[in-house]
Amino acid sequence: MLTTVPAQGPATGPAPAPAPTRTLLLNASGEPLCVVTMHRAVVLVMTGKATVLESEGRVLHSAREQIPLPVVLVLTRYVHVPSRRPVPPTRRSVLQRDDHRCAYCGGGADTVDHVHPRSRGGRHEWTNVVAACARCNHRKADRTLAELGWELPSRPRAPRWSFTVGGAAARTEPAWSRYLVA
Repeated sequence: MLTTVPAQGPATGPAPAPAPTRTLLLNASGEPLCVVTMHRAVVLVMTGKATVLESEGRVLHSAREQIPLPVVLVLTRYVHVPSRRPVPPTRRSVLQRDDHRCAYCGGGADTVDHVHPRSRGGRHEWTNVVAACARCNHRKADRTLAELGWELPSRPRAPRWSFTVGGAAARTEPAWSRYLVA
């Protein structure tokens, strides 16, 4: 049985922050592969398949071993990964790319809009889809930006990240951000 204890010994102050439940797993080349549970991370370290690249500062103790609480792991041997296809422009991925901000008013976005309307021949591709709030999406309807006199602050484009952890996980786990740079 493994228990979590601060690296210095028992805590004498306020209760420590909860232990992370997820660990970023990197290939031997440093490329991000996936996110694994803490249990899987400990198994990978104990079997010698991965080493702890970055830890949280606390240590997992068992009767015979001590393992730093892993936040980022790197595999000891390279694993060939087939080339990944580009991420399609789904509602979730467009909102993630645009950081849940409306491209028209800058408010919170909860839907997507086609800059050049599909009813007028616009395609469903990264360069034609933006995040929008319901109000702006309804006001724009099936009109073009030129007809409304609106302008986009920047041109929509395909995201640079191809790893599915992307921006949201990097915000929740700050230690991962330097490994997820595309």
